[in-house]
Amino acid sequence: MADKKSYPLRISAPVLDAMRRWSDDELRSLNAQIEYVLRDALRKQGRLSRDQADDGDDT
Repeated sequence: MADKKSYPLRISAPVLDAMRRWSDDELRSLNAQIEYVLRDALRKQGRLSRDQADDGDDT
């Protein structure tokens, strides 16, 4: 598993609420959902290899 680092994130209330609902639907923690969405976007843009994208814990 990849090393985890903390990073404070400022996010608008509507986006946070939408992410919270999405994470509930996917049975993930809010933090795991945000990381999943970021990893997926990075992989789709070619900025993260498939192996790196799969290193995260999606549960």
